[in-house]
Amino acid sequence: MSAIKESVDISRRPEDIYSYVTDPSHLMEWQESVVSVRPLGEAPMSVGSRVVVTRRIGNREFPMTMEVTDIDPPHSWHLRSVGGPVRSEVQGTIEALGDGERSRLTIDLDFEGHGMGKLLVPLVVRRMARKEMPRDEQKLKELLESGVA
Repeated sequence: MSAIKESVDISRRPEDIYSYVTDPSHLMEWQESVVSVRPLGEAPMSVGSRVVVTRRIGNREFPMTMEVTDIDPPHSWHLRSVGGPVRSEVQGTIEALGDGERSRLTIDLDFEGHGMGKLLVPLVVRRMARKEMPRDEQKLKELLESGVA
């Protein structure tokens, strides 16, 4: 996968990070391009769960239906988008560091374009994600370490 892969060390236990990042209601708090999130079905997230995430890419908004394809609390999760011109695949992993009170979060992201997405992915989407992902992880770190989340 791995078109974009970023890691950040966070002074929180894996369980704390996992419960926050896998709850779609928190996406708008730490991912700057997310403008709305709408779960399709009941919580909690499990394999097969879907959520519509709308992101601002440039000056347009694009909804993406994301489906959970694998979930292993508190270690990893995997999502892929279903349909649409820009399809993403996200793999998140969390590993405990030292005494387990710190963790390393790694997010591995790739995109595939269909139709007009074949132009958008290399020209806009990957570039934007490469710039945004480190800022998103830093924001997540700040939220979790401050105790706000």
